[in-house]
Formats: sequence, C-alpha cells, structure tokens
Amino acid sequence: MNKPVIAIVGRPNVGKSTLFNKLIGQRLSIVDDTPGVTRDRIYGEVEWCGKTAFVVDTGGIEPKSDDVILVQMRRQAQLAIDTANVIILVTDCKTGMVATDMDVAQMLQKSGKPVIVCVNKCDGLGEPDPEFYEFYNLGLGEPVQVSAVHGHGTGDLLDRAFECFDFDNEMEKDEAIINVAVIGKPNAGKSSLVNKITNEERCIVSDIAGTTRDTIDTLVENKYGKFNFTDTAGLRRQSKIYDNIEKYSIIRAKMAIERSDVCVIMIDATEGVTEQDTKVAGLAHEAGRACIIAVNKWDAIEKNDKTMQEFRKKLDADFAFMSYAPQVFISAKTGMRIDKLFEYIVSCNDSANRRIKTGMLNELLAQATTRVQPPSDKGKRLKIFYMTQASVKPPTFVFFCNDAQLFHFSYQRYFENRIREAFALEGTPVRIIIRERGDK
Repeated sequence: MNKPVIAIVGRPNVGKSTLFNKLIGQRLSIVDDTPGVTRDRIYGEVEWCGKTAFVVDTGGIEPKSDDVILVQMRRQAQLAIDTANVIILVTDCKTGMVATDMDVAQMLQKSGKPVIVCVNKCDGLGEPDPEFYEFYNLGLGEPVQVSAVHGHGTGDLLDRAFECFDFDNEMEKDEAIINVAVIGKPNAGKSSLVNKITNEERCIVSDIAGTTRDTIDTLVENKYGKFNFTDTAGLRRQSKIYDNIEKYSIIRAKMAIERSDVCVIMIDATEGVTEQDTKVAGLAHEAGRACIIAVNKWDAIEKNDKTMQEFRKKLDADFAFMSYAPQVFISAKTGMRIDKLFEYIVSCNDSANRRIKTGMLNELLAQATTRVQPPSDKGKRLKIFYMTQASVKPPTFVFFCNDAQLFHFSYQRYFENRIREAFALEGTPVRIIIRERGDK
C-alpha cells in the first residue's frame, strides 16, 4: 500500500464501524448493536481535500479478555496499529470514559504513532456534554467531538489526521490489480488460504463456522503480478441463517463476487462436493466472473492412484454448468500447489479480458457453419450474417441472423465450444446474444 493508513481502534460498541462507513462514504463494514461484530481488519479508502488515504476498521479491543475470539481480535487490532501512520481512538460520549478506554490509550501510547481521540455520539450541536471533557484525562491531546451517525465533526477529524501525512513521498498509483474473491461454504479454508498467501495472520481462523463475517481485502504482490484477495464469509443454505449479522455477511460476499475479476471456489476435500458448493459456484457463474475450482485440504485425505481421477469425475458431473473452470487440488495449510493456483488466476483473468477482432470471428463463423450446417424449420433455414464481440468480463459475442428462433440452444453451445477452442478462453464464461437483422 502506497497511501498513508489510518487505523480506527477502540473498545467494542463505541461506533468504530459507523465512523468507518461515514469516512469512506459507503456501507462496507457491518454495523450492529451486538458487540464484537467486526472481527478482522477492514480496509477502505477516504478522500479529503483532493488527497486519499486508506482507513482500517478493527474489532473492539478488550485488553484483559481471555476469550479466544476476543484475543484474536486484539491481535488483529495490534496488526492494524503496527501498519498505520495515524491512529484514531474512538470513545463513547454517552457512556463517558471507562477503564477500558484508559487501557487502550496506554496500549496506543506504546506504539509511538500519532493518536487522535475521537469522542463519538456527540449528536447535539453547540457546546459538548460535560462528559466530553473527561477524555482529556487520556493524555493524548485535545479530543475531537464527532457524531458518526450524522457526520458532524468528521471534517475536523480528517483535518487532524491528514496533517500528520507526508504526501510528497506518495508513490504513483498501482498498475492494474487482479481482484480475486475467495468464496465457498463455511470452514472450507478460505481464510487459511489468504493467510498462507500473505504469510501473516490476515484473517481470523478457527474451527467455528462463521468466524469470518466481513469481506476482507488483502493486497498481494509476487512474481505473478499484483492481486487483491477478498476473503468472504462462508455462504450457507438460507434455512441455516438465523441472525441478522450473518445475513449482512452474505450480502457482502455477493458484493465481493460482483466486484471481482476472478472467483476461487473453495471446496473441502474431506467433505466432498455438496449441493451448497454448486450453489455458491452458481453465484459466480451467473455474475459472469472467471472461476477456478480449488479443492482444499487435499493433504488431509487418504489417497491412492485413482483418488484424484475419481474426484475430478465428481467435479465434472456436479459442475457441468461451468465445465470451463480449471480444477486445482491444494492445501492452504501446507501451501501445496499455491503456485499453480496463481498461474490459473492470471490465465483466467487474461481469458476474461481477451478481445477478438471481428475479422477473426467471422473467419471462424464461416468454418463452423461449413462443418455443421445451420438448422432449419418448416423449410426455413437459419442464416447467420456475421458476429462480433460486444464486451469482455465475460467475453460476450453478438450473432446477427435472419430468425432468432431458428438459432437453437444446442447450436449456440456448438459455437461457444468452437470459440473456446479457437481462442483458448479457459476459466471464463462466454455469453452469446442473438439479434435479428434490423434489431436495435
């Protein structure tokens, strides 16, 4: 990350995620009255006075808790503090200063980073509540009164934060980055894969299904290029979703699919292919995203010389609707075939963005119609005048003909296969649009 980083920290339920959403101008972080909703580091971008910076939302810090999830949340917050240029400590004016605020403030003072005290929930205009002045006792300088819900005071807060940055050293914007969404049902190993790729505990990992609730963006640069990996919440059957927080998480996961270039569909080898796996894959297919089927935990099952072949047959049968997707057998725990996964990500992204000249397409059209004659019905034969590529991601081709009803689905599939074969469109769906001459 070349841009400066602002970390938003504080104890649970003081309005960190609400402030984060207000600063970046979109509802990226889940907001709920339940403490501990935000568990991982969530990245966004804020623009102020023509300059931009990254903002990191973190889970609430409980310095003295022994709870497994809370301990990992504290470690995630510490990682955010370590990478930040400026830290915003969010407190709650309505509850006043509590002992946990003082504990967090002492933790931040040890970091040596600039810290700005944000006193949230100052919803009234004019003079602040008497409780506001308590926060001077934190010893971190003059607090800023803010209402994250209404947006009051956020400008003053950003003024203070941006004063600490040296934008003269900001490097040029990164070149094209491949956005990769890691999707699948709960406990398939999505967070473990992202952690293995980055070689750090970027996402909380536990055996409890549903540990990841937000979508987590992670920038990665290696010999294969630059990537933005999005770890998503596990998508389970609708009947299994009981709380509002998980419903929000699934919406976030679907949004992550929409803004991705490539989707890595994680399957648990120890459980085999389930109906839910095909439904998750269907979301990526319908969105028109390039897809890779990654069978995880391949190191954890007993194998013989036919195990992989039999598993591939099962994948081919259950994922017949997306036969274009390459299959790779990996282990997020050991790193087995992670390099192969990166090769597929690059090649699938290239396929999804490939543009083919109209002349080459019409040459293919002539060869294909000569090999298999167009169908006819009641003496009327289909005539295809020409074809062209309309768009990419996914590659979309428009056929102009005399009668769209004569262009049977099976003949469309024939052309799709011929296009894939001729132009090596591996890993991406192909869309075909039929137009009659004279259609707009």
